[in-house]
Amino acid sequence: MIKYITSTSLLFLFTSVVLTSCKSDIQQASELPKVIEDSTNIKLALEVKAETKRTWDAYKKYAWGHDVLKPLSKSYQDWYEESLYISPIDAYSSLHLMGLKDEAKEIENYVVDSLSWDKNINAKIFEVNIRILGGLLSMYELSGNPKVLEKTVDFADRMMPAFDSPTGIPYYYVNLKTGEVSGNQVNVAEAGSYTFEMGVLSYYTKDPKYYQAGKKATKAIFDRRSDLNLIAEIINVETGEWKSNQSHICAGIDSYYEYMYKSYLLFGDQELKDVWDTSIAAIHKHISEMYNGNLHYGRVHFETGEHTSDVITLYDAFFPAILAVSGDTDRAEQYQKTWDDIWNKYGLEPMIYDYKKEEPNYPVYDLNPEIVESAYYLYHITGKDKYLAMSKQFWSDIKEHCKDDVAFHSVEDVRTMEPKDYMPTFFFAETLKYLYLSFAHDDMLPTYFDEQVFNTEAHPFARATFDKNEARKRLGF
Repeated sequence: MIKYITSTSLLFLFTSVVLTSCKSDIQQASELPKVIEDSTNIKLALEVKAETKRTWDAYKKYAWGHDVLKPLSKSYQDWYEESLYISPIDAYSSLHLMGLKDEAKEIENYVVDSLSWDKNINAKIFEVNIRILGGLLSMYELSGNPKVLEKTVDFADRMMPAFDSPTGIPYYYVNLKTGEVSGNQVNVAEAGSYTFEMGVLSYYTKDPKYYQAGKKATKAIFDRRSDLNLIAEIINVETGEWKSNQSHICAGIDSYYEYMYKSYLLFGDQELKDVWDTSIAAIHKHISEMYNGNLHYGRVHFETGEHTSDVITLYDAFFPAILAVSGDTDRAEQYQKTWDDIWNKYGLEPMIYDYKKEEPNYPVYDLNPEIVESAYYLYHITGKDKYLAMSKQFWSDIKEHCKDDVAFHSVEDVRTMEPKDYMPTFFFAETLKYLYLSFAHDDMLPTYFDEQVFNTEAHPFARATFDKNEARKRLGF
């Protein structure tokens, strides 16, 4: 395996070749210098790029103007009464990264020229934040198009009424046209995962109101932690009353923790780092446990620390990535092994799994990226080839069980590999991107990881864009 290319001219030649149109990838690969031609990793990167192009073409053919492609029926599905164009906005940063610039430009032009947010839709505030706001911000970061920023600000301003609650925790829904809010109970991921995107927007606009709204929500959750420094899963946004007693890192809480550290990493807000330090210490002390030789994070009572459940979700496989980037590589490697073992037991991951019964509670696999993301982080941070090998296995299994003649589909049951007629938007944004980055890492993008911070939907933001001294002024901390 070729770790790095030391010749600047060779790197330039290779980058130019790989980032051109996908139509001639096979021909280009045969023309690469011998040192590159023999790289299995580059061939896999080109394969992921080609499959991304094929899948994007399928979306355009069967679902253009709609939120989600249904590949088996060659149809589409929208999240609401009207489409919010979620798949293209999610796909943009991946297409741009892979050099599919014409496809990316088409999305950019549509956003600027044809897309209106003046829609009578009750949008889920969390979902549109990470996908639409995050995707638009990344589009502006990569394109520099001021008209994209105008569309982004318009969308964010339509989100802001959701944060006008007695606690500062956002309501579940906001109507994009009227500003009417609804849904006064939310899980913690939906309550406190806004500092990243809203901090980016405050930096771009020099208006701290966005970041301050996101930070207020995060602190409102943290300030209601128990004496064990644990938070529960569901909260009432008007009273601040906990509506559950379970604490965990699973779906429903996950990105609340992720954004503490990533927002600190991008902006340098020490207060968020302090929140992270307090929270992560409590997680390791009260939630983690070893079972059958593997590290697990189950569910505990947030006030007593009593273990209440062994049920975990495949979304939890994000945790090795945030552990690794925060410096805890030992635990990150242990927990990655846990999820790799579950993957290899079936050939894909079940969405919900009981690790003591060793069986799925909900056996769906929705083309999720989290384990792939963590493998990419660990490969870069540790340099260990086993994490690249994991990515190769994940890609091989996804191709075997999820690839179809149109694009890629989800799986109803990982025990039988029964297909499911759905391709989530994050397959564009995350799964394909992290696979491409894993395979392109050594020969093409060895410094990319250190230059970027990803939101939870894998939209990249260059660290160099965000001067930390300037961030203090623009974000107001």
